[in-house]
Formats: sequence, structure tokens, C-alpha cells
Amino acid sequence: MTSRNLVARSLTPDGEALTLTLEQGDHVVRVRGEVLMSSRVSGSEEALARLALAERDMGRQPRVLVGGLGMGFTLRATLDALGPRATVEVAELSPAVVRWNRERLGALAGHPLRDARVALYEGDVAERLGRGALYDAILLDVDNGPAALSAAANARLYDTRGLSVIARSLRPRGVLAVWSVADDPRFSKRLRSAGFDVLRHHVRARPDAGATHVLSIATLLGPGERRPPAGSERGPAARGPAAPADRRRAGGARRPPAAGRRRGR
Repeated sequence: MTSRNLVARSLTPDGEALTLTLEQGDHVVRVRGEVLMSSRVSGSEEALARLALAERDMGRQPRVLVGGLGMGFTLRATLDALGPRATVEVAELSPAVVRWNRERLGALAGHPLRDARVALYEGDVAERLGRGALYDAILLDVDNGPAALSAAANARLYDTRGLSVIARSLRPRGVLAVWSVADDPRFSKRLRSAGFDVLRHHVRARPDAGATHVLSIATLLGPGERRPPAGSERGPAARGPAAPADRRRAGGARRPPAAGRRRGR
């Protein structure tokens, strides 16, 4: 049986018990005893940023929005992909998660919150959207993704109206990257209807094992640009072992409704 050493405890914004534990060298965050995130499984979080930002010309002063701080892995990969004049906004709903990242968890990803390029917003990422075409890229690692929502309120990020708001928040040829616990062809269809070209990548949670997660990398098309046929939306795998293109994950760790995060094994 795995031993759990309690490091810290707090409450979610909705009053649920939130704990940080150390388990065989890995940091784990739970709500009501259910795993939200673990330092053991960061591969797909890092790949989300790498795939979204690779080989993109976003000018000398790109601006990126990251929805969900987690343990800082997506934020770190975003910073590593950008130059010194970039601005990266990160929105995190849980004050405790922010505090733990400033303290115990920060070293896991090289203390990304200390980077001068980072602007932290403690609140809902949806509140950063719809304020004009401000961003070159928006990266969302919220809930289980569009395929397996465990909090109904998060649907507003992934439904038709939410994608329209995101599209209006992106600069020309901007990119939206979405983490998901499982495939959802209906979400890809909604992305295309909102004016995006879509590539889906199947990526392991860990470099050599673990669950297979789905990353949707969607580029906003300009006026008059034609979308590729729907069958071409499946992209190559990210670096490291990945599932074959036709695999589907039957299930994954579901996040308790109040928590705002999730994590597969």
C-alpha cells in the first residue's frame, strides 16, 4: 500500500477539502480523496504547449493565455517555447494551488511563476476571454476536457458559444490547444464550425507508460481560407511513446465537481 504523507490542506473555492500529499516521491493533489493531479504524469501537459507553439510565427511579442496552472508543467513548457519578450497569462481558480506552486510545488517545473514574463490571474479562465483579439495562443487544461466534463459549468468553454468567444479572443492565425481525457469527434466538428483547422494528437501521460490523452491543436483560419477535409484532422503523435491513431481511451480519472482539475494515471 502506498504511503501518503500530508504536506498541506486547504479548501476549494466551493468549500471542498483539498489536500497535497507526498507519495513515494511524487506530489499528489486530491479533492475528497480523488486525484486531481500528480507530478508523476506530466507528459501530456508539456506536450500541450510544445504542439501548440512549435514552428509558429507569433511575432516578437507573443501573448499566450494558459487556463489551469496545475503543477506548472504546461506553463513551464510554454515559457520554454517562447522568447524573452513574450507575455504569458495563467489563470488558476484555486488560491491554494497558486500558493502551493509558489512554495512546495514550484521546483517541480523550475518555478515558472517566478518568470518575469508571467502574469498570474487568480480566477476563472473564462473571465479572460471575450475582451478582444488579444492572444496568439490559448491553452486550456481545464476539467476532463470536452469529452468527459465533471462540472457542468465548464461546458461554456467548449460549447458552440464558448468556441466563438475563444475565436474572437485570438489574433489572426491564432491557436487554441485543448487537453482532454478522451477523444470527442463532436468537439472537433464544433471547432471546425467555429472557423478552426484541427489536428488531434494522442499522447501518453508519462514518457513510457500511462493513460493516453488527446490534445486538440486548432488553428484559427482567416477569411477565405479553406478547411482541410474532416478526415485529415488527426495529427501525428507528440514526441515520446503515443497510442496508435485509432485508439480510444475508455475512461479516466474524473475530477470532483468543485475542483477545476483532473488527472489520468
